[in-house]
Amino acid sequence: MLEVSVRKQRAGFSLSASFAAPTPGVVALFGRSGSGKTTLVELISGLLSPDSGHILLDEAVLTDIRAGVAVPVEQRRIGYVFQEPRLFPHMTVAGNLRYGERRAAPSARVICFEEVTTLLALDSLLERRPRQLSGGERQRVALARALLSQPRLLLLDEPLASLDVARREEVLPYLEALRERLSIPIVYVSHQFEEVLRLATHLVLLEAGQVVAHGAVDEMCLQPQLHAMVGPELVGAVLEGVVARLDPAQGSAEVTVGRGTLVVSLSDVEPGANVRLQLLARDVILAIQPVQGLSVRNALAGTVSTIRDDGYGAILVSVDIGGAIVLARITQNAVHALAPKPGNALWALVKAVSTRGHAFRLTGADR
Repeated sequence: MLEVSVRKQRAGFSLSASFAAPTPGVVALFGRSGSGKTTLVELISGLLSPDSGHILLDEAVLTDIRAGVAVPVEQRRIGYVFQEPRLFPHMTVAGNLRYGERRAAPSARVICFEEVTTLLALDSLLERRPRQLSGGERQRVALARALLSQPRLLLLDEPLASLDVARREEVLPYLEALRERLSIPIVYVSHQFEEVLRLATHLVLLEAGQVVAHGAVDEMCLQPQLHAMVGPELVGAVLEGVVARLDPAQGSAEVTVGRGTLVVSLSDVEPGANVRLQLLARDVILAIQPVQGLSVRNALAGTVSTIRDDGYGAILVSVDIGGAIVLARITQNAVHALAPKPGNALWALVKAVSTRGHAFRLTGADR
């Protein structure tokens, strides 16, 4: 468990943040610029000291102001990757990695050099210098160097913010590999919601220096606080399902969610794999009876759970499809036509192309 409860006053800014998240896993700190994400990470790392509060990682007390405990930065065994890689320009990739390796006590070494370079595909880059690398390659080297310091916690402060879209897409699969193959807790700072959806297992929402909500990603995607941050176009439900059947010829899979099944574009998974899917509320159509003769491939039977104004002139309807919730964004006219009420039966129609599937191979901590 990562437990954080801290207060910090800086010039013109006040942070008061409390949350607890299971470990291992990826805790995403999400919020607008200036919400306090980087300040909170610096407090966890020990680069800043809180005015009051405590920080615990599993059984270790990293900070406890009341008890007078403040473990020095160099003794916390925390790997920190910044927006800019901060590699030593006079060293080769191998030299940068060996520097990180030397920071760890021999007794703490559980991740070896070869494992890290293979995981992050760095073998062909070891003799190059940072100036000979792309932005994505430099960030992968920074990740590898942090891992070779044998951290018990990895802090990633918007590591993709300085990269263009193509380079971000290059690095994201490696971050997913870290989550799946290593049991190191990660705190990931981002203001890009797509990154959070792909990587996070626990979401902490920050607004003006305050934690306004936190919890599992699927639960947080239903919260109005998140909807206000991402805007109406990105509001949607996150569903965790199981791959029931593959159709390699079509590049698709049938995924069981709740009591229903979704056909999604998904490959490189096996039957029985746990996957995470996002259904955008604007891409869900509601019907009061089963519909035939449409090109929409997915229809999920459910019951209305809640109805509320989304704050942007439309209505958000949540539909329970058997333990999982789907969100639909509909107009006021559609509300009058459908007259949805809690407990009413509805069918949620979802286009296959609007279903975003990411194979998570979820661990027990994710569920």
